[in-house]
Amino acid sequence: MSPATTDPATAVPVPDTPALRIEKLHKGYNGRPIVQDLSFQLRRGECYGLLGPNGAGKTTTLRTLLGLTPFDRGSIELLGLPVPAQARQARMGVGVVPQMDNLDPDFTVAENLLVFGRYFGLSDAQIRDRIPGLLDFAALTAKAQSRISELSGGMKRRLTLARAMINNPDLIVMDEPTTGLDPQARHLIWERLKALLAHGKTILLTTHFMDEAERLCDRLGVIDQGRMIAEGTPRALIDKHVEPQVVEVYGDALRSWLARYQSTLAARIEVSGETAFCYTDDAEPIVRTLRGAAGLRYLHRPANLEDLFLRLTGRDMRDDT
Repeated sequence: MSPATTDPATAVPVPDTPALRIEKLHKGYNGRPIVQDLSFQLRRGECYGLLGPNGAGKTTTLRTLLGLTPFDRGSIELLGLPVPAQARQARMGVGVVPQMDNLDPDFTVAENLLVFGRYFGLSDAQIRDRIPGLLDFAALTAKAQSRISELSGGMKRRLTLARAMINNPDLIVMDEPTTGLDPQARHLIWERLKALLAHGKTILLTTHFMDEAERLCDRLGVIDQGRMIAEGTPRALIDKHVEPQVVEVYGDALRSWLARYQSTLAARIEVSGETAFCYTDDAEPIVRTLRGAAGLRYLHRPANLEDLFLRLTGRDMRDDT
């Protein structure tokens, strides 16, 4: 497909093209494949979550689609423009929230926005006109003249998000946007992201928080060892891959309970540490064995995205790579 027609001043394509198209992307390091034949698309106006364990290739994929890391084969269109050939032009319509904050400690909050806006060719007058709205969006109006060292972790993260909006991007790429934040800060970030989606922005994010993905994402792609292993809406993926009900069982008497009942229960049982996860279509027979049992506690709940993630990628710890 040929690149969409764009406005040279903004590099924003006509709206009938996907915000991002990746086809059969492959990237390796030192002979080891990191991303393998990866394909997916982002529809305009949606939030797409890229999930996977450590070392699955998520950050490499983000760097590659932005034209920051070369790839071995495949094709990428970012906002209708080919990468890497026109990556710089495409990035003019993209906002990026990196995994680690990289704010300039020598500047105030407002100065960070001013300096960053210049990278997009905006005049100081244009940037100063946008700064009040961005500070209000990030709930940082009172901190406009504060140094970065005076901000909390949540404030820094909100400023990084506001900075990514300085060029009024069509697509926002976020690498683990709420890692390290307390629950209040995470919820505020979620509110801001939902507001962006309501205004027609497109978001691509990676996250290790399954509740975050379930709350925000219209569709998900789960990758492992650089390959796409599942894609769809959160609910459809859960329904397809995981039994509808889960009973978590833990306590001092867990081993004896398993020895007595495991072979007789109509459930898929996974034991991780001191907890047994019982996945089933009907939890009542399991719960009956647990009511009033000494030395046992249990939680009966519906299956969620974390259950899906662990079913597809396993419970073993992964090293960062």
